[in-house]
Amino acid sequence: QVQLVESGGGFVQPGGSLRLSCATSKIIFSANTIGWSRQVPGKQRELIARISTRDRTTYEDSVRGRVSISRDTAKNTVFLEMTNLKSEDTGVYYCNAFSGRTPLYSWAQGTQVTVSS
Repeated sequence: QVQLVESGGGFVQPGGSLRLSCATSKIIFSANTIGWSRQVPGKQRELIARISTRDRTTYEDSVRGRVSISRDTAKNTVFLEMTNLKSEDTGVYYCNAFSGRTPLYSWAQGTQVTVSS
């Protein structure tokens, strides 16, 4: 059973922007830190941003300053706004609930982001 569902990926040119969405249940949303990970070709999945239930955000150096994670309590949805996208941001983006840096649920299919001219 899929617990979190990603959407919003697509094809964008370098320098462009995208907003990814992670929809989940109220129980998962209200009780957990939600984070975004990505898997770029040839590399392991990397956790890049997290937001706690108290809206505390954490970013990895590789994306800090270019992404913003936020929560919409009414929609039980977490967003990842990405700007100034680079070709190296190309990959599949996944969301999950986390305990620290440990994912709590099975990974869903993710959403593909392709940055290319």
